[in-house]
Amino acid sequence: MATLLTRTHNDILIAYFQDARIIDETRIQSLGEELAELATRPRYEKIILNFENVSFMSSSMIGKLILFAKKCKAADIKLRFCNINENIEKLFELMNLGKVFEVSRYEDKAIDAMEKGGWFT
Repeated sequence: MATLLTRTHNDILIAYFQDARIIDETRIQSLGEELAELATRPRYEKIILNFENVSFMSSSMIGKLILFAKKCKAADIKLRFCNINENIEKLFELMNLGKVFEVSRYEDKAIDAMEKGGWFT
């Protein structure tokens, strides 16, 4: 079963997590594989991960996100996260992941940033 739902907006792939709590190792492994596949699809140079449904994730999932960000960077894919809840945002801050992930508060702002190449959203 797919763990991500995707849609496109112009030349941007937007992926949505379906799970509210990403803690199951089997599910995390599945997500990691799906994310790796997204990073190898040559037709997408811009990807937004939308966390609107996610209320909690384990440190294993954070590891998958870091690996995905590295793969995107290596493949010259622009990556942005959006709709991250306050708890996950605090976790990103504690782990100093602001240098790894570009985050927009809302999906429309993430899309604007991707289309305009802006940093301040």
